[in-house]
Amino acid sequence: MNSRRLLGRRPSTPGRIPGSSSPDRSLPSDLMIQTCRRVGIVSIVFGSIWAFMTVMNNFVIRLISERMDTLYPFPGNLVGGAGVASSVAMVYLARRIGHKPQLLIDLGSGYLVLQCLLISVLTHWIPIPLVPRVSWVCIAILIYPAIVPNTPRKTLVVSLVAASTEPLAMALSMLRGIEFLGGWLYVLWTSVPNFICAFLVVVPVQIIHGLGQQVRRARELGSYRLEEPLGKGGMGEVFRATHQMLARPAAVKLIRPEILGSSSPGAARVIIQRFRREAEAAASLRSPHTISLYDFGVANDGTFFFVMELLDGLDLETLVERFGPLPPERCVHLLRQVCDSLHEAHTRGLVHRDIKPSNIFTCRLGLEVDFVKVLDFGLVKAVDEGGREATLLTAPDSTTGTPAYIAPEMVRGDRVADHRVDIYTLGCVAYWLMTGRLVFQAPNAIQLMYQHANAIPVPPSKLSEFEVPAALDHVILDCLAKFPEERPQSAAELSRRLLAALPELAWTGELAQRWWDRHHPEAARPGQTDSQRILTKTMEAMWEPVETPSPLASMGP
Repeated sequence: MNSRRLLGRRPSTPGRIPGSSSPDRSLPSDLMIQTCRRVGIVSIVFGSIWAFMTVMNNFVIRLISERMDTLYPFPGNLVGGAGVASSVAMVYLARRIGHKPQLLIDLGSGYLVLQCLLISVLTHWIPIPLVPRVSWVCIAILIYPAIVPNTPRKTLVVSLVAASTEPLAMALSMLRGIEFLGGWLYVLWTSVPNFICAFLVVVPVQIIHGLGQQVRRARELGSYRLEEPLGKGGMGEVFRATHQMLARPAAVKLIRPEILGSSSPGAARVIIQRFRREAEAAASLRSPHTISLYDFGVANDGTFFFVMELLDGLDLETLVERFGPLPPERCVHLLRQVCDSLHEAHTRGLVHRDIKPSNIFTCRLGLEVDFVKVLDFGLVKAVDEGGREATLLTAPDSTTGTPAYIAPEMVRGDRVADHRVDIYTLGCVAYWLMTGRLVFQAPNAIQLMYQHANAIPVPPSKLSEFEVPAALDHVILDCLAKFPEERPQSAAELSRRLLAALPELAWTGELAQRWWDRHHPEAARPGQTDSQRILTKTMEAMWEPVETPSPLASMGP
């Protein structure tokens, strides 16, 4: 069977209505952001050169020549100071308005013209002998646009203006009564290289923009245009994207065809099936606490992709790493929302099998905050009515999941794993939220899984910096029971027990709103980029199926 057909149809919606709008000829947004960073870097380099030359001309020239006024005329220090000051101002602007890349690049073009004018004024303040030379203006014209490319048309205009600064400076010197050998003929002859460079620099800029347009076209998947990358792993990437007609932001997960080509047939089958299973599972679930799937399919180049909602918030792993353990009432508030998502999945016969903090996202959604979304259903497994596995997406003699968050029965392999593995791993998540620690610590994955199968966990109340009620302690330890029949038997039951464990404490909407206003305000501060405002983690750094050798197989007979 052709592997391209495994994900079903290609997107049917057109990418753009013909004639509806003119094509966007700017560079892709992530390349624009990189260009903006280079504005600051180039400004630092230019400013450092001005400072170095000013110091050298004031101290070294005095030592080697008495003709200071001729070699370094009067406005030298003023021009050098202006060069340093303008460079410092440009570095400040690069940091201040980096979220407006085109404006910053246009200001950078003005900065280039100013630098060329300063160079020309200093060079032609006093006549120099007729000797062959390369103007510093030529160097600036050639280097700056190639490092910080604007559009080809703007580059040509700005370069011509910059090239004109040298004859302008010479004309000003003539008005001051300075005579140049050769007169206007010398002025014109000296300026020719500048104008040649002004036309030449358009060539690399045109090439850069042509490559940028190729990147933009390559990033168009159906109705969506890929923008800056949000994450990258061993199997694929996640991009921020925008629907070209609805202007709706989204997150697009990709698996490149070369990844499949470089994998073994068995591994490629697992990758394709997991990708398809994640799309099908997310599409079949309607809980508001399960991430929404907009579209999925195969691009023309064989790239597997699916489009998800873009979340504004952070995953629970990052939440605890950044802000520390959470109070019990907030833990219960978040965990019960996860239970809602899992209850629907379990009711439909689906087991997530990879519940962990990095796959649970708390975010802003409309007017609500601390709204939980469960991600990454790529390891989901369907179970038929007889309790048998309907599909198997892992290789023989392997254990699928994350060693720090894995149920004992999946380690032992002594029974068919059912929905109660998610109850166990959610207990591990609760432990992490309350204590900021894993349930067990070990130097390697094998020993860690062995402890999940055999060791007794320390109650979270003994490690948490908050006072954990005994009833809540008991619920979490029940989730971490070694045998499924000793755990809460459903996500709905766990949700009820969590609520009952805190009868008088509650994480109210007012408390949640206060926390989010303080730590993740909806209106971003000036100077923040989109990527800083939207803390999106729609996949981990390495989100491929984790296939860890079974401890029993590794130990041998």
